[in-house]
Amino acid sequence: MAAVEKKRILAVDDDASICEFYETSLKMAGYDVRIAANARIAKESILLHRPDLILMDIMMPDQDGISLTRELRADRKTSDIPIVMVSGLADAGTLQDALLFGAVGYLVKPIDIDALKAKIDATLIAIEHRNAKKNA
Repeated sequence: MAAVEKKRILAVDDDASICEFYETSLKMAGYDVRIAANARIAKESILLHRPDLILMDIMMPDQDGISLTRELRADRKTSDIPIVMVSGLADAGTLQDALLFGAVGYLVKPIDIDALKAKIDATLIAIEHRNAKKNA
């Protein structure tokens, strides 16, 4: 029986405590987790270790998460990677912008680990179904 490959999650957040939370919680949940503290590191990580899903903070010092999402969507090599925005911003305008520019989901901080895992699992299952239909 072949071993099931762990799904790769890239968490992009400039808050070290949030990154530690992702790393600990998601590794315990069985994911292969990589952390990027800013957009530049995220872009490098995506090229080296293409993730199955990206968790993206919105407010970051070098480039905000919405513009990085828009950039990833515009690149043929990264346009299909699902991105879930995770932010302390809970206003309707920010949520609308995140979804408009390509996020597939949005969670508000503080993050509940069960809600996070449920969002990740649901997103990955939806992507697998979409890919199966395309390849059928």
